[in-house]
Amino acid sequence: ADRPIAEVVDHYIDLQLAGASITPAAEATDVTLLRRTMLDLAGRVPTAAEAQQYAAGTSENKRRELVDRLLNDDAFIRHTASELNTLLSGDRSEELRPYLVDSLTSGKGWDQMFREMINGDNSQEASKGPTSFVFRRLNDLDKLTNVTSAIFFGINISCAKCHDHPLVEEWTQAHFFGMKSFFNRSFGNGGFLGERDYGAVQFKTTEGENQDARMMFLSGPVIDEPTWKSPNAEQQNAAKKQLEQLKKDKKPLPAPSYSRREQLVKIVLETDDHHYLARSIVNRTWHRLMGVGLVMALDQMHPENPASHPRLLDWLSRDFVEHGYDLKRLVRGLMLSRAYGRTSRWEGGAARPAATRFAVASVRTLTPKQYATSLRIASRSAGYWKNENREELLKQIAAEESAAAEMASKFEQPGEDFQVSVGEALMFNNSADIQNKLLAEDGSMLVGQLKAVTDDRQLVDEASWNVLGRPLPDEERQLMMQYIANRKDRRNAAIQQLVWALLTSGEFRFNY
Repeated sequence: ADRPIAEVVDHYIDLQLAGASITPAAEATDVTLLRRTMLDLAGRVPTAAEAQQYAAGTSENKRRELVDRLLNDDAFIRHTASELNTLLSGDRSEELRPYLVDSLTSGKGWDQMFREMINGDNSQEASKGPTSFVFRRLNDLDKLTNVTSAIFFGINISCAKCHDHPLVEEWTQAHFFGMKSFFNRSFGNGGFLGERDYGAVQFKTTEGENQDARMMFLSGPVIDEPTWKSPNAEQQNAAKKQLEQLKKDKKPLPAPSYSRREQLVKIVLETDDHHYLARSIVNRTWHRLMGVGLVMALDQMHPENPASHPRLLDWLSRDFVEHGYDLKRLVRGLMLSRAYGRTSRWEGGAARPAATRFAVASVRTLTPKQYATSLRIASRSAGYWKNENREELLKQIAAEESAAAEMASKFEQPGEDFQVSVGEALMFNNSADIQNKLLAEDGSMLVGQLKAVTDDRQLVDEASWNVLGRPLPDEERQLMMQYIANRKDRRNAAIQQLVWALLTSGEFRFNY
């Protein structure tokens, strides 16, 4: 329990590799690791100056220093909030993002964020706070039940709605409707989230019996609650008038005397010795940084689908709980491991090992925000970023990140089997707006910078550092130089075409 996370990760990964007689891939190059790390922590590629400075650095601890510096930048907060918002929203909604930024900035643990999203302050409008997670799904309680279970606990229990789980013997219909019971009394009124003191979930079993569901968490315990009864007609009319007046006055609803959502929070954080909440976010964080989860699929973390490295997942989950559900600490530990730092190029004699061995890095598709922000960063001239004051430079980059939001909306959020679409390719070919934004010829843009360069070797080298963040091997350099030389009569157009080819290349589209 006292060992560093990175050391533990490598212990368990290397132990399995040795048992399978697999020699892992070498460490990635400095510039590849810089690019990978910045995409994962800051949500963007490095500038040419950042890439060249890191490549020239001689400190033995420069990778650790890089990770620690980026973890303390505001960009880490913004990027992590965006990743969590995508996970929690499942669409392009930004309702939760301000809350996530504030929570990460103040150092809240994942347990506290979970508590506030499930049963937070109901005195504020749900759309402006963490309970928007529940509020926006109130029209479909079945979906709310399953989304909550899949995201927070790594368990998709939708199939247990109609019958007992076909793979996991201990999960029955009673578990699905028991989980649904935590939400069945919740409702919205004028933009505020409320909860009644009464109401039960009824369901029909596969044997055709009608039953009242009791609150039940995935690990099995049934929650006993105080005796309640449904209101009579007079009480219902009074409650209806009260709700109408509160809605008219734009005021929150009174708190229930007994909250079922609060019981869910308590059982997860106070009595769950299986660490469902911790295991799920640990697995999802591992997946985000490594490209493959310790358990795949991410919402199938059940006994019949064991982790690739079960003892490692157990250790990370326990450590996460014992250190206050600290996401930043978890990310730091994973990123400093040798497993994270390996090259994605497999040059061993045997077939490429399964991705779940983590012997070689997986190639990952950039998210819409990563891609759009990186396109804007890379299409700027090197001189545009030369600000000696780091704080001012970071503000400059943040502004570029904000300006990339519109472009990001045009890209698809990648899933497990993502393929770059024909639509994306056609958009790049035909969108004059995007081309004008990225290929402008003024001095603040890369094309404008390269127009002033008369030496072809220097021109293509600067283009590569700016866009790809790496030096060119001779073969690539000669091909690019030849391309420019063959178009002396239309040099400016050739420079635009070269930059465009780099920006829209497969290499730029992925985190490798």
